[in-house]
Amino acid sequence: MITREDVESFLDRMSAEGVTYEELEPGLWAVRPGGALEIDVVVSHTPPVLLLRVKVMPMPAEAADQAALNRRLLELNASDLLHGSYGIDGDAVVLTEALELSYLDFDEFLAAYESMTLSLASHMRELASFREVR
Repeated sequence: MITREDVESFLDRMSAEGVTYEELEPGLWAVRPGGALEIDVVVSHTPPVLLLRVKVMPMPAEAADQAALNRRLLELNASDLLHGSYGIDGDAVVLTEALELSYLDFDEFLAAYESMTLSLASHMRELASFREVR
């Protein structure tokens, strides 16, 4: 089974590609991709799984906008996402992925992480149309 130290070594390997990370508490990291994507992927070592999670945006206040956004998120889940799925947590849209620790290796971790960040990079412009000016 992959340990907390193994996850940290995965993150160290990714730092060669411009990824930065900070351990917020034991087994919980905020990971920032290099480049223009300004998000934090929260990685949580919670045996028996490793969770990856990104807060994408707040939910719109209007019911019609919420319905349209929910439909689009379900369409993206079905058509565009290889790893993870969009969901709603409280008043926020999130993108999450759970990986089983007993079989996890660096390549699977990297594939899930890259799939999430690439999906967000390609979806952010469209999803931004649902953001409200605050």
